[in-house]
Amino acid sequence: MYLKDIAEIIADRTGCDPERVKPESSFTELGIDSLDTVEMVMSLEDRLDMELELDRPVRTVGELIAFIAEKAS
Repeated sequence: MYLKDIAEIIADRTGCDPERVKPESSFTELGIDSLDTVEMVMSLEDRLDMELELDRPVRTVGELIAFIAEKAS
């Protein structure tokens, strides 16, 4: 559900093809470091109009999707 939004934000930050972003993709292999992750979450907050206080580490796109889904419920 949130994959498209995350893929677009990652593509904007790194220049990669959004189609390359899969749930199993790690942020490291996509060229996203910890600072980029924080900034990406801030962009997602704006895009999804919700507050996402990242209170645990997320290493993959799938983990971030699960985190957002948990916060949205």
